[in-house]
Amino acid sequence: MRRTPAPVPPAVRPGRRWTATVLAVLALLAGTALTVPGAATAAPAAWTPKPAPMTTPWTNQVPVDHPLPEYPRPQLTRPDWANLNGIWDFAVTPADAGRPAAFPEQIRVPFVAESALSGIQRRVTENDKLWHKRTFTVPASWDGRRVQLHFGASDWRTTVWVNDRQAGAVHDGGYDAFSYDITDLLNRGGTNTIVVSVWDPTQNGSQAVGKQRLNDVQPHPGGGIFYTAASGIWQTVWLEPTAAAHITRLDMVPDLTNNRLKVTVRSAGTSGHQARVTVSAGGATVGTATGPVGTEFTVPVPNARRWTPDDPFLHDVRADLLSGSTTVDTVGSYTGMRTVGIARVDGVARPVLNGQFVFQTGTLDQGYWPDGVYTAPTDAALRFDLQKHKDLGFNMVRKHIKVEPQRWFYWADRLGLLVWQDMPSMERTPDAAGRAQWEAEYRRIIDQHRSSPSLVMWVNQNEGWGQYDQARIANEVKAYDPSRLVDNMSGVNCCGAVDGGNGDVVDHHVYVGPGTTVPDAGRAAVLGEYGGLGFEVAGHEWYPGGGFSYEDQPSLAHLNNRFLGLLDGIREVRLPRGLSAAVYTEITDVENEANGLLTYDRQVVKVDEARVRAANRALIDASRSPAAPVTLPTGQFRSLRVTTPGYTDRYVRHKDGAVFTEVVNGGSAALLKADATWRIVPGLADASCYSFESRNYPGEYLRHRDSRVYKEGGSGDLFRADATFCPVRGANGGVRLSAYNFPGQYLRHYGAELWLAIPGGKRAYDSPALFAEDTTWAVEAPWTP
Repeated sequence: MRRTPAPVPPAVRPGRRWTATVLAVLALLAGTALTVPGAATAAPAAWTPKPAPMTTPWTNQVPVDHPLPEYPRPQLTRPDWANLNGIWDFAVTPADAGRPAAFPEQIRVPFVAESALSGIQRRVTENDKLWHKRTFTVPASWDGRRVQLHFGASDWRTTVWVNDRQAGAVHDGGYDAFSYDITDLLNRGGTNTIVVSVWDPTQNGSQAVGKQRLNDVQPHPGGGIFYTAASGIWQTVWLEPTAAAHITRLDMVPDLTNNRLKVTVRSAGTSGHQARVTVSAGGATVGTATGPVGTEFTVPVPNARRWTPDDPFLHDVRADLLSGSTTVDTVGSYTGMRTVGIARVDGVARPVLNGQFVFQTGTLDQGYWPDGVYTAPTDAALRFDLQKHKDLGFNMVRKHIKVEPQRWFYWADRLGLLVWQDMPSMERTPDAAGRAQWEAEYRRIIDQHRSSPSLVMWVNQNEGWGQYDQARIANEVKAYDPSRLVDNMSGVNCCGAVDGGNGDVVDHHVYVGPGTTVPDAGRAAVLGEYGGLGFEVAGHEWYPGGGFSYEDQPSLAHLNNRFLGLLDGIREVRLPRGLSAAVYTEITDVENEANGLLTYDRQVVKVDEARVRAANRALIDASRSPAAPVTLPTGQFRSLRVTTPGYTDRYVRHKDGAVFTEVVNGGSAALLKADATWRIVPGLADASCYSFESRNYPGEYLRHRDSRVYKEGGSGDLFRADATFCPVRGANGGVRLSAYNFPGQYLRHYGAELWLAIPGGKRAYDSPALFAEDTTWAVEAPWTP
């Protein structure tokens, strides 16, 4: 793996100019800003940021003149470019107004007006239009080449003028990159002026909006699962010189079966050009091929080292645009050789990576920052959240209804995380124009990230928000990018969502979870959201006292035990019964949402990293080398003996309808022996689990109700679920019995009574002391045959 954030193939490029500049681009991609003489104006000394509601470790590391100086497009690199991030003049007008005569304020681009790092920190509504203005000069060394103006992203309707002439069409979209060829608008050798207007209606429009809402930008109570809006330019703005005929995109799809990389070289200004693509590893060429521009061809990659989360090896890629035998453009890129699909593993539909099933364990990542709102303060901050996933042992991340800059995908590619990418949702079901806009933006997002090896699944819609045409959209996304999995709806069981019935996964949301999601005939079972365990760390709250969660924890010890209990429950109970992936809510707190494993300011890791890493590792390893299932003898009578040291002469028995443990021995009364005997039958709710029928009260079963355990008869789905238990392996050959409808909660004796106990729970009978021993039972010969 290369050490620079955006690999450039090390092979020698033809052309004296490329050779002279390759050292500059390597330094730039490693994180050193390339200053093009005359390309940027100095920041006025008067500008200062606003105080952030919370400071992250990077808040005070953001340069005034050159924030986010790193090369912004790691999968299509060139050596010459100019970063336009920094201080721009700024104004706000009514939404229907024209260009203002004056720009009385200053804003630090690319931070949105709502953020402290922008220096504005003000609420923006649908009645406002934002105006940004700056000057630049084109370096003399760019003479004879076209000049492209690139925007990483701007939310939402963006219009650009260069020297008072509009640059191309108005761009509608908040999450996709867009560019203009501004060559014919420039004053070569002189000063040029860019003016950018942005109008953003946030949730009052019909566009993709994600979690943004028109809330107060200062910390306040409430807000729930929705957060501060992000209006205007929020990703890097930059200039790049290109040849008239030049490469615009590389579409790369690994084909491991045939030891090759399928490549389509996209371009502009070409006519009869060819493309040559070279793949290398560790500086040595492994394959090269030439083919027509705009048409897929293949490059041999024999014996390719597979990209996996444990070994995220990246091959370098170089593409040359050829006019006859002359190279007119060259770009650097990279790829990871891996495949993704659905396969039947031991009769169960599972997602497979490089043909192998590995459980995908990750978190919900919302991508919000208390200082930059939608924009991470630095590239190190952008990497931090992903690195923390790795530190905690996760191998996957779900990017939740937001699309990050391309450098975020690079870090996921390089660090080795499987990415589920949500398409940002709409506030409401859209009209025809809204649908056309949303689908067009989705296609552009797919195009811009389709070559990232970490991205393994597109998540179309979430919990029914703005839902429509689920099945059609899933089919069209699959056809548009058949190399990845597609989730037609995350949370089909939630909030009025409608399952399109297709795609590659059945996706449930269960809080706290882990629930009972099962695969269907052709789709793998995934838990798109679970957890939401909350703890507010004093001194690290966005609005002190305003935090909420799906289940508050009284201490960090409880948080750790509860979370680890969920991970263990997934491994012990749900993985063997068909669950293939799980997304924990969430990696960090976000504003008043206190569900994070880290605080919102990224200053405190709430959980024990070593314990969480070990639990995730055990879950991943269990999917690769599954243990034989625990089975019990059905149709036979057995007795359940306590295994806790000091209590091993006690057995499970019923008395007056409730269930207890009591000492039973050869001299015990016949009634006690009968009460301590149970017939094991296939589970009333699921025949792969078990139910325990009373020996002397046929038709009455061991069942939990309000966490207490009883001997009862009954009917209906709830009774059958309450009376069904799934066995998992305990210590020393014993068995633990997990509730079918509450996986991860176990049958436990406490004070001689039987309870359904939660690892890390807050009740007395959830106590961590002797939890494993108290929930482990020996299945022995019956006291009454």
